[in-house]
Amino acid sequence: MNSAAPALTPTTRTLAWCLHLLVLGLLALAAGRSVADDRPHAGWVIAVAATCGLAYAAGPTLPRVRRSRRAAALWLATVGACWLVLLALSPDAVWVAFPLYFLQLHLLPGRAALAAVAATAAVAIAGFAAHQHSFSPAMAIGPALGAAVAVAVVWGYQALYRESEHRRRLIEELTTTRADLAAAQHTAGVLAERDRLAREIHDTLAQGLTSVQLLLRAAERALPHTPENAARYVDQARQAAVDNLAEARRFVAALTPPTLEGTTLAAALERLCTTTSARHRITARFHLTGDPAPLATAYEVALLRIAQSALANTVQHAEATTAEVTLSYLGDHVALDVVDDGCGFDPAVLPVLDPEAGGFGLAAMRARTRALGGTLTIEPVPGHGTALAVQLPLTPLSDTDPEARP
Repeated sequence: MNSAAPALTPTTRTLAWCLHLLVLGLLALAAGRSVADDRPHAGWVIAVAATCGLAYAAGPTLPRVRRSRRAAALWLATVGACWLVLLALSPDAVWVAFPLYFLQLHLLPGRAALAAVAATAAVAIAGFAAHQHSFSPAMAIGPALGAAVAVAVVWGYQALYRESEHRRRLIEELTTTRADLAAAQHTAGVLAERDRLAREIHDTLAQGLTSVQLLLRAAERALPHTPENAARYVDQARQAAVDNLAEARRFVAALTPPTLEGTTLAAALERLCTTTSARHRITARFHLTGDPAPLATAYEVALLRIAQSALANTVQHAEATTAEVTLSYLGDHVALDVVDDGCGFDPAVLPVLDPEAGGFGLAAMRARTRALGGTLTIEPVPGHGTALAVQLPLTPLSDTDPEARP
């Protein structure tokens, strides 16, 4: 009933009403028995019992009592004073001590509550003995036992309440943590998807558009002296644009690249070399070693994208005349090697994330390789070409693996 008291729940509200009814019932019992037994001072007993009942009933209705511990203690002292007068008039008032124990334990701080309960029990025993004009240990059993039960019940309730509050805070923390985790997972998913799109755009659209640009420049140089060559370059640029459109439609939907549909990785890499040789002034050759083994789609896509990016870098920056692409099945791992005879580069001066310089392409290759637990090695030799080597560990694929491709 004050600011320090826990918030009422349906259960505690029911217990509070039971306590109210118990107090009023015991007061009515004391008044009724004084009339029924035709005891002396019956009128005074009824008046004091009524006064005590009114004082008790006024407490829960006063906002100050509900909000202030001091006001609650003052109200409790008033009820206690009325009870003392009633106890002096009637021995039946001794039973009112039992609900008073609960009020004292509920409204007063720890040590003060225990002292008040002990004092109330002692007064109840003394008052009852005074009415009996004698004292025996049996007279102390009822008030003392009632005090012990009240202390045990209230302490037990307080322990359960603290445990409940602790669990509630844990649940709130867990809910907050889960919400934070969901937000972090959402952010991670967004970043992962953004990274995927960046790699796909670099390895497909950007490289394809660069190829279209180079072919159109070649067509521009061929005009007007060799229109047949210009027409061939324009036709190749158109085919490159068509291929890029198919790539765009599929990587947005996270589907298998069109060059892998209905074919093997080796065939896709051989076609990539053929297309590169036809569209640019470079001879790209494909080699296959070892016995081809089933690969998961993620492996095939990664190796194809790495080969595309490596050949695109060779065409744009290496000034190479030949490039050798080798796919090797080596038992417990698969390897991809791309070697050119171009000018090479110095890794120390290569911008890390400059797409025009190939930096982002190398970062994307490393990200793809690292995601599959593999290794990527680049050995550039300025003036003598570049060798790129990728190794991916192979894990056994079950017959039911939906990503297994023969």
